[in-house]
Amino acid sequence: MQTLTQLRRLGLFDARVPRYTSYPTAPHFKPGFGPDVVTDWIKAIPSGDSISLYVHIPFCRRLCWFCACRTQGTATAEPVRAYLDTLKQELATLKGLIAPGVKMEHLHWGGGTPTLLQPEMITELTEAILDTLPLADNAQFSVEIDPSEVDGARLDALAEAGMNRASIGVQDFDPMIQEVIGRPQSYEITKETVDGLRARGITSLNMDILYGLPHQNEARITDSVNKLISLSPDRVALFGYAHVPWMARRQNLIPTEALPTPEGRLELFNTARELFLEAGYEEIGIDHFAKPEDGLATAHKAGTMRRNFQGYTEDSSEVLIGMGASSISRYPQGYAQNEPATSKYQVAARAGTLTTAKGHAFDHDDLVRGRIIELLLCDFEVDFEQVASELKDDTARLIAMADGLDEAMPGTISFTGNTMRIEDTARPLARIVARYFDAYEMNEAGHSQAV
Repeated sequence: MQTLTQLRRLGLFDARVPRYTSYPTAPHFKPGFGPDVVTDWIKAIPSGDSISLYVHIPFCRRLCWFCACRTQGTATAEPVRAYLDTLKQELATLKGLIAPGVKMEHLHWGGGTPTLLQPEMITELTEAILDTLPLADNAQFSVEIDPSEVDGARLDALAEAGMNRASIGVQDFDPMIQEVIGRPQSYEITKETVDGLRARGITSLNMDILYGLPHQNEARITDSVNKLISLSPDRVALFGYAHVPWMARRQNLIPTEALPTPEGRLELFNTARELFLEAGYEEIGIDHFAKPEDGLATAHKAGTMRRNFQGYTEDSSEVLIGMGASSISRYPQGYAQNEPATSKYQVAARAGTLTTAKGHAFDHDDLVRGRIIELLLCDFEVDFEQVASELKDDTARLIAMADGLDEAMPGTISFTGNTMRIEDTARPLARIVARYFDAYEMNEAGHSQAV
C-alpha cells in the first residue's frame, strides 16, 4: 500500500480528481453545442428501446453550505409553479421528437429538492412524464427526498405516482456538524420519513452519508453510521466531502480550519467502511455499499454494473435523457447539457425547442477510454482484449495506454495476460489510476497530470 505521503502526492484527497460519472467529464463539454444535433440524436432512438429519464428540480427551501450542486433557494411556491409549467413544455417537445414505443426503464427525480413540489404538482408532473413516455414493466422510479421537506400528503402523492425507490441524503447525524454545514436534520425526522415510506410500500431505500466534514472524528462518524445502519437502507453511498469554495461560494461558510487532515479523512472512511462491512453490506466500487440481495449488488456480481451521473447503477440503458435546467443527457453519440441558468432554460423551453447549451460528441478514442475508466471504477480491473473486441480496436494499442503507469504509481497495478488489475490495497487510488487513461488530463509529455 502507498504511504500517506505518496497518497497525498498522487492527489487522493484532491477534490479536482474527477469522480468519472462521465467521460469526458463535464468541464470538457463544449459551448455552442446546439439543439439541432441533439434533436437528431433523439430521433435516432429506435422504437421499442428502453431509456432512462432524469428530471431536475433545482429549488431548495434551504441552501446547505456543503453542497456544490446547482440549486437556488425559494421561500414560496411561485417559482416552482413556473418551473413546473416549463418542464411540461420541455416534455411536450421531447414527445414530438421521440419515436413511439420507446419506454422508460429508469425514472429519477433529483435536485435540488424534488419534495419541494406540492402534492398536486407531483401528480401533475407524473402525468406529464407518463404522457411523454410510458414506464416499462418492472421499471425503477426513484426520487430524492429531504426529510425536512416532506409530509404525509407528499409521500402519498409520490406513492400514488408509482415511486418504488427513495433516496435520502443524511450527510451526518451529529447536531453540531449539521449546524456547521447548514443542514439541520435530526435522526428522528429521518426515521419518521423512512417509516412513512415503508408504510406506503416503498421498500427500496438508498441513503447518502459524507466523510471529511468539519469537526468529524472517529466517535462522531461511528455514531452517525450506526444510526444510519439502524434504518436498514438497501444501499449506501459514502461520499467524501469535496471542499471547492471556488466552485460553490456557499462553501466559504464552512470553517476550513475544522476540516480533517488527509490522514484524518482516510481514517474516517476506513471507520465507516468497516462498520458497513460488519453490518453485512457488500462493498461496491469506490464509495458504495449494498445489501447482498439489492439490485446493485447483483449487477456488481454479474459484471453488469455501470457508472452514470447518479454514481453506480444497474441501469443498462444506452440513453439517459435529462430534463430541466443544467441536466445532462447521454446518448450513444455523446453528451448534451441543458442551459444551466434557470431563466435562460425557461426561455428556450417555452419557445418549444430543446434547451441544449453545451455538449460533446464522442469519437472512437472517447468510447475506448471511457469504457476502460468505467471498468476500473466498477470492477477494479480491465480486460483490454475484451474492450478491444467490444469496440473494434487493437488489444496491443489499448495495453500501450498503460505504459509507464506501474513506474508512476508503483505497487498499484498488476497484469495477468491482457487483464490489468488494481491491487486490493491500492483501491483507494482507483480514481487516480483511471485518470491515467484520461486523454483530457494528459500533459504535453503524454503522462497523466495525476502523477
